[in-house]
Amino acid sequence: MAKKPDDIVALSFEKALAELEDIVSKLESGKAELEDSIALYERGAKLKAHCEAKLKSAQEKIEKIVVGNGDKPKSEPASFE
Repeated sequence: MAKKPDDIVALSFEKALAELEDIVSKLESGKAELEDSIALYERGAKLKAHCEAKLKSAQEKIEKIVVGNGDKPKSEPASFE
């Protein structure tokens, strides 16, 4: 049973990433038929966008809670390097 694209919005980042990794593995194996590969690629693209949105949201939350001088919260860009 194929999953609906709108079910992606309900996935956590971790579940979406795990499914995306599974799709990449299937595509890299070269064993999927052409039509299946196209469907997998389309779902993978949607999962990738979902993961990117979740990461951006998390980054924005982190930027809002960075604590500055005197324990007063201040907004500054978060660095993930």
